[in-house]
Amino acid sequence: MFSIIIHTFLISLSPFGESRVGIPYGIINGLSPLTALLVGLAGNLLVFPILMFLINTFDSKLWKYRPYKSQSVKLMRRAKTGVGDKIQKYGFWGLMFFVMIPLPFTGVYMGTIAAAIFKLPPLKSFIAIAIGAVISCMILAFGSHFGKMGLEMI
Repeated sequence: MFSIIIHTFLISLSPFGESRVGIPYGIINGLSPLTALLVGLAGNLLVFPILMFLINTFDSKLWKYRPYKSQSVKLMRRAKTGVGDKIQKYGFWGLMFFVMIPLPFTGVYMGTIAAAIFKLPPLKSFIAIAIGAVISCMILAFGSHFGKMGLEMI
């Protein structure tokens, strides 16, 4: 059971699925929905401080290198044409809804990158991302739990 908790945490921490994969994994492998929710959420929320630290530390150091600069500019343009206008327009609420929607490329990783690109205040960004992640994780936990119950009835 402890290994399932660790796996759920690590999957939720990884950029490959985040809690969108971690929580269903935990529930399918026998964790209670509440345990899977809390472990997945903890792993997912840990992304913000780690990624913000990495962005703030290495962005200025790597900016002088042409490949990094060109890829960063490309990423910023994509972000601004995608949901960037809504995040800039609605700020806190836009970031929260962006993270809250349990779809690919809308999680804590992308929310943190968007907060860094648009120079949103870190504490306010973390709160918006945390609220969005809590709601998203709750949706995933309930959906996974009831989905598992439905599959067991078949």
